[in-house]
Amino acid sequence: MTFDGLANFMAVGYVLINVTPGQEYQAYQEIKTLPNIVDTTLLFGDYDIIVKLEASSLGIIAKTVVETIRQVEGVTDTKTLAGAEL
Repeated sequence: MTFDGLANFMAVGYVLINVTPGQEYQAYQEIKTLPNIVDTTLLFGDYDIIVKLEASSLGIIAKTVVETIRQVEGVTDTKTLAGAEL
């Protein structure tokens, strides 16, 4: 990571989300409107939705997951992955 552009650093996170069967589309529609969400995709496979978040810190990303994504009706489980800048 280079520090010369640290003032412009944006933390990036990806969240894999499981949803109660039958509520995938409703959860997707709500999640894509939440703050810090820059991309949302419905999936087939082990997870139902993946979202990309960007914020000024990983703390804000964690707070977004806990206080907003996990509160969406139908969300049963999340797995958060922090992006790394090399």
